[in-house]
Amino acid sequence: MIQNDTIIALATPSGMGAIAVIRLSGEKAIDIVDVFFRSTRKNKSLKNQKTHSIHLGFIVDKEHIIDEVLVSIFKNPNSYTGENVVEISCHGSTFIQQEIIQLFLKNGSRLADAGEFTLRAFLNGKMDLSQAEAVADLIASNSAASHQMAIQQMRGGIANELKLLRAQLLDFAALIELELDFSGEDVEFADRTKFKELVAKITQVLKRLIDSFSFGNAMKNGIPVAIIGEPNVGKSTLLNALLNEEKAIVSEIAGTTRDAIEDEIVIEGVAFRFIDTAGIRHTEDIVENIGIKKAFEKAENAQLIIFLLDAEKFAVNQPKFMAEIAQIKERLPTKRILVIANKVDKLNPTEIETIQAEIDNLILLSAKNNIGIDTLKSELTSLVNIGALSNNETIITNSRHFEALNNALQAIISVKIGIDREISTDLFSIDIRECLLHLGTITGEYDVDKDILGHIFSNFCIGK
Repeated sequence: MIQNDTIIALATPSGMGAIAVIRLSGEKAIDIVDVFFRSTRKNKSLKNQKTHSIHLGFIVDKEHIIDEVLVSIFKNPNSYTGENVVEISCHGSTFIQQEIIQLFLKNGSRLADAGEFTLRAFLNGKMDLSQAEAVADLIASNSAASHQMAIQQMRGGIANELKLLRAQLLDFAALIELELDFSGEDVEFADRTKFKELVAKITQVLKRLIDSFSFGNAMKNGIPVAIIGEPNVGKSTLLNALLNEEKAIVSEIAGTTRDAIEDEIVIEGVAFRFIDTAGIRHTEDIVENIGIKKAFEKAENAQLIIFLLDAEKFAVNQPKFMAEIAQIKERLPTKRILVIANKVDKLNPTEIETIQAEIDNLILLSAKNNIGIDTLKSELTSLVNIGALSNNETIITNSRHFEALNNALQAIISVKIGIDREISTDLFSIDIRECLLHLGTITGEYDVDKDILGHIFSNFCIGK
């Protein structure tokens, strides 16, 4: 990527709409647009206007009016990219959009690469690398929770936390390096007690951030919830009731669902990804057995599990179903399992009281008649740890950050081992630099490999 040229791209979604916004960025962005802009006020030049100002006029190519537009000017360094930026708000015709873009491509600008505007913002110091990545997360957010996490990161959540630790570690690293220069004189410039305290603090913070990834990644991509149970207990009916649409085929024939069916809904700002699985039973059918195997695989990968029972059968043979519940919990010991009795509309009040007494926090519902669905939704949101979001705690959602934090943790653990064993300073100083490297790659404070930058910004949309 050439950093001193002028780039252009459509900043709004492609296709027809009421308006479209075309963005240019670069040293000559204002000059290029000024040549083809005719203000509604005579002799008005864009080059002479103040930054953060908007101007009404026409884009004209050799006396041919392409469109009446609003042109917004942002002069460096007070712009998104830190360069001169021009945004042209035109009518949303795809023909008009292409006419304007092609005009400027022929006259001094080039089409922007994916994410190049945000890349330039990073390179020009307008944001660090973690904040730049949060821009993509914000655009892709599909729930209040994922939106809040992206906003928190854009405001420098992880960056602020890591910068402080990194600065403190750098101070000690400088003293350790100084000790190496005087290694023959047996002197210590770095207070080992304070250094141990810092290492313990860094270890604690890194572990907390790493532990938040599982939750953060699920909140970002949707909390996976597997619906499991015997055939014909109403798993597909429950999925349809939750989604409020006929997503899964419902039949009285056992074994209708042979593959996992997935869909997502947002409940109280949190995205849940529900997975309807094949009914669990003993069968000689090869295809159905494959479906049952997949059901357990989905359950093992899910964050929450709904174990659905037939309330009518449960009331008749409680020991059998209590044994099944115990087996499921034994097979999936680390999972949160909601036990739900479906088809309660077929029970009398006495039978309902009996089965409620057997299982703590048993949820009763009738998926077919939409009874108890709201209760289930409330229970699902209560099981999700959204306290961290409410308290604006830093939550990791990016797999690149997760990997870097793990590598930094391993390095700082090696530093601790080196201090405890009183090994030579030059040996654990390598681990200090390693930890600084991995922390720096998250925010971009270290020399970031070009391949990493290319990978990150290639996932952005054109125009951002």
